[in-house]
Amino acid sequence: QNEKELQDVVKQQEEKMLQLIDKSGEVTRLKGEVSELKRSLQRAETEAKVLWEELRGQEPKTDAAGVQERVLLRQEVDKLRLLLLEKEEESSRLSSKY
Repeated sequence: QNEKELQDVVKQQEEKMLQLIDKSGEVTRLKGEVSELKRSLQRAETEAKVLWEELRGQEPKTDAAGVQERVLLRQEVDKLRLLLLEKEEESSRLSSKY
């Protein structure tokens, strides 16, 4: 009887360990995604800074296509920031959960 109970406990512990390993892999994957998003955000911010500097150096005349491109880049930066925040929150939730 005791041996069977011990085997059941060992089996449960093994299952829990496998679950933790799976969750650990998920956390690692999410950390990789966050890292990639941070790099993308940094690239987008750099582009936005360059465009801002370009705008300050130009005369008051405006190029519609250029303005539209800059607006689209700014929107992309904002989207990347939001994605980064969401992934960081998700990663924090998973880390605290496991």
